[in-house]
Amino acid sequence: MFRTRLIWQLFPSFLVVTLVAVVAVTAYFSHAFRTFHRDQSREELRTLAAATAPQIVRALEEDPGRIDALCKGLGQSASGRLRFTVVAGDGRVLGDSQEDPSHMKNHSDRWEIQAAFRSGYGESIRFSPTLGSEMLYVAIPVEKNSSPRAVVRLAISATIMDRAIAAMRAHILWAGLVIVVCVAMLSLLISRSISQPVVSMRRIAQSFARGQFNVRVPAAGATELDDLAKALNEMATQLGDRIVTITRHRNELETVLSSMIEGVLAVDAGGRIVSINRAAAQLLNIDSAKAQDRTVEEVVRNVGLQQFVRETLVSDKPAEGDVSFPGDGERFFHVQGARLVDPRGERAGAVIVMSDMTRIHRLENLRRDFVANVSHELKTPVTSIQGFAEALQEGGLADPEQTRRYVSIISKHAQRLNAIIDDLLSLSRLEDGSDRRAITFEYHRLEGVLKAAIELSAVKAEQKQITVTLQCDDDIEAKINAPLLEQAIVNLIDNAVKYSDPGAAVEVRVNQQGGQTTINVKDVGCGIAAEHLSRIFERFYVVDKSRSRKLGGTGLGLAIVKHIAQVHGGHVTVESTPGKGSTFAFHLPPAK
Repeated sequence: MFRTRLIWQLFPSFLVVTLVAVVAVTAYFSHAFRTFHRDQSREELRTLAAATAPQIVRALEEDPGRIDALCKGLGQSASGRLRFTVVAGDGRVLGDSQEDPSHMKNHSDRWEIQAAFRSGYGESIRFSPTLGSEMLYVAIPVEKNSSPRAVVRLAISATIMDRAIAAMRAHILWAGLVIVVCVAMLSLLISRSISQPVVSMRRIAQSFARGQFNVRVPAAGATELDDLAKALNEMATQLGDRIVTITRHRNELETVLSSMIEGVLAVDAGGRIVSINRAAAQLLNIDSAKAQDRTVEEVVRNVGLQQFVRETLVSDKPAEGDVSFPGDGERFFHVQGARLVDPRGERAGAVIVMSDMTRIHRLENLRRDFVANVSHELKTPVTSIQGFAEALQEGGLADPEQTRRYVSIISKHAQRLNAIIDDLLSLSRLEDGSDRRAITFEYHRLEGVLKAAIELSAVKAEQKQITVTLQCDDDIEAKINAPLLEQAIVNLIDNAVKYSDPGAAVEVRVNQQGGQTTINVKDVGCGIAAEHLSRIFERFYVVDKSRSRKLGGTGLGLAIVKHIAQVHGGHVTVESTPGKGSTFAFHLPPAK
């Protein structure tokens, strides 16, 4: 649709109306003036004809031959503007102011002559072949004793009248043109005065559309425009208040959603994502901006979650389930869904809440493994103790040598059972928050603590003829709990001695760089395969269970080392190559 500005709709309308009015007035006055001029000319001719009649009567009585001279004299007195003609009753022309009567045709067939003899007056407008122009003829009879004897006819050129009318029409048109120009200027001013407030309102309405609700529409002067300005200002106020309220609610909702650790995902009825909080984007490892207006199938490559979303969209009741994401780091989610409805009660989509249960799932697996491992580790010595005790009861006491062997085995398993219990108690104390807060840390020279740990491990090392060396500058200090650190290093040295061949060497070396202190315990034993490195610090996890049990390990030593490192705010790492040995690094953070 063709669109124009309001001013170009109003101004041409005013101008067209003015032009039509001027043309109509010009045409009307031209016609009226023409009619008036002809009526006036007709009456003038009739009056002159009546005034001339007495002279014609005398001429007819005295000397009819003077009539032609009389007509020419009358014509000269009228400056040739009027034509005087006298026609006898038989149609002969007796005299004419402009032609020789003897050469003129009989005028008995002229309509005005016939009307004059018949009714006392005749007129007509017709083309004169004699003069070659259109003429107005007026004829009256010349009477004597109420008997018409001849007709006096006066004529005037209609062309002269038309020229006068044309001159008058030109004056009217010029005046109309001036009026049109004046009206056009006035119309332009009026149109601008009407359209300018509307244009101003449009600009301010566009400001409203851009969210600038502090501007106001000024009064325009006209009642209708003032009412419109007032309505726009009220609309701006209400929109501003509502947008502020909506924005506040949206910010509150976004704050709540972004602060939630649960992932929240909202989809429309077609399964397209309309909202996703930061936690959901992180849990699903997707870009929230790119996920908008895309289906779940396009964004999340997980059949379980896709199926759950579809079921939630068609279900009338809240849905609940578990979804797993397989991979190197398998993750588990507990999902809850409910459908969304619009104000009319129709389906509008669904909202999905995802809780990351990976850690809980792993802890549950660890708990089950821990219970199973503890049960297994405790069951073995308990079963042995019970079996040999029953053997003693059933007659083993009769043989002193057999009795000593059974008691020795019972004692060995009791010591192992006691070691497992001690290690479990140590882990429990380290994991207990209240006990951890009671641990004190002080600055100590590490050389003395490490020498003490080596001395505690000397007996086991000497049994396998293994040499334990220490490389530590005597001025290296760290903020530690000396007994706990000593226990951790003893566990690492015992572990190195246990899995090293006889006659090998174990090296304890201390490095300090950037404020961080690292205690390395290196052996050249059997080493650890790469697939076991991520789990060797778990409770009861052993690479070779038969060998570990044969060597008397509890499976808790490295777990204790990890917790002691965490108590100090540090961590423990391992590097190992099968057949070449392992290096355990105990990292202490910079002192604060």
